[in-house]
Amino acid sequence: MFIPISTNTSIHRTPWVNYGLIALNVIIYLLDTQVGGTAQARTIVGQQIDKGVLYADAPLLYQFISYQFLHAHFGHIAGNMLFLWVFGNPVNAKMGHGPYLFFYLAGGVFAATGYALNHDHAMVGASGSIAAVTAAYLALFPRSYITILYWWFFIGTFELPSIIMIVFKLIIYDNIIAPKLGGPGNVAFAAHLAGYAFGLAAVTAMLLLRVLPRDQFDIVALGRRWFQRRAMRTVMADPNARVRAQYGRVARPVTVEPHEVRTVENARPDQVTELRMRIAEALSRLDRDTAARIYGQLMEVDPHQVLARQQQLEVANQLYTLNLLPQAVAAYEKFLSHYAPSDEADQVELLLGIIYARDLKQYEVAEEHLQQSLSRFTDEKRRDQCRHWLNVVNEALGRPATGS
Repeated sequence: MFIPISTNTSIHRTPWVNYGLIALNVIIYLLDTQVGGTAQARTIVGQQIDKGVLYADAPLLYQFISYQFLHAHFGHIAGNMLFLWVFGNPVNAKMGHGPYLFFYLAGGVFAATGYALNHDHAMVGASGSIAAVTAAYLALFPRSYITILYWWFFIGTFELPSIIMIVFKLIIYDNIIAPKLGGPGNVAFAAHLAGYAFGLAAVTAMLLLRVLPRDQFDIVALGRRWFQRRAMRTVMADPNARVRAQYGRVARPVTVEPHEVRTVENARPDQVTELRMRIAEALSRLDRDTAARIYGQLMEVDPHQVLARQQQLEVANQLYTLNLLPQAVAAYEKFLSHYAPSDEADQVELLLGIIYARDLKQYEVAEEHLQQSLSRFTDEKRRDQCRHWLNVVNEALGRPATGS
């Protein structure tokens, strides 16, 4: 048995709406199981609650909402509320209270609709809504990890990437493969799948339209980076392109070919200003992919341009994240040449040494950066890192290893 019990996603806003949804589900379940009160009162409450069941053969409009808060038994509500706690809290914190509540209810409506189109049985439970929330979590935090509780002969925990747990375990295995293997017949698998589809599509659309705040780790950002890397691999398949990228404007100092000088001379000041403003605007929205793309345009217009300190560092980091190493190295070199006294300069120097040695195989340039880093760092861990890469450089150049 494998059950998700927590995630490594940081929550920076109290998810009050999710807490309220969990509380409301529990209260209604307790009322439905006739906890407390006279027999007559319990009968009246039970009759009212029964009206909230969604009857797929003849559903009433309000039942598309009410069924989401009814559960068949303790195991049903316990499992649902655990999943809602694990995945709903970070989604609520990311979306905000009003949008999250609307999204939760809409996910349940969509799940019920998907179920009612193919079935005529009654349905209760928050599973469809929670499936939408779980898919939303995947879209917002695809690189996160989920802590899994397992028990078989032993009890323990381990971590899995969210994409593996949600896509392969919760969606594909639990709702597609398991039913074909003779899974429980009283589970609304169609509602689950409809909820997952709604959650993933809705949140992806909201990210694309910037209805939700973007960051460099959401599913849209990861998709864009994948396409950019694929395009880069296609371009770099040309041997001449590889040579230009590796030995062109990467080495220090950045050289400018004659045709590039003409480009700089012909560059309009307003064009340069507009590109710089667009980069700053994209970074303020945390849209670092767009900032990196516009920075490339700026370098085409005027390769001598340098951004403000933090902007230059963010763009260089994003180019590195996108695995656009020649462009990243050039951006880092600009940062070092203009902001050498900054707090980040030593880290950038070390990173440049590693990239030159490990990825670009320009060992002489790597050695310069690594020697500079070794002379500046006082932290022994960083000094060991410098020595390790200097040994890599020395081995590549046929020299004896550096002592510790």
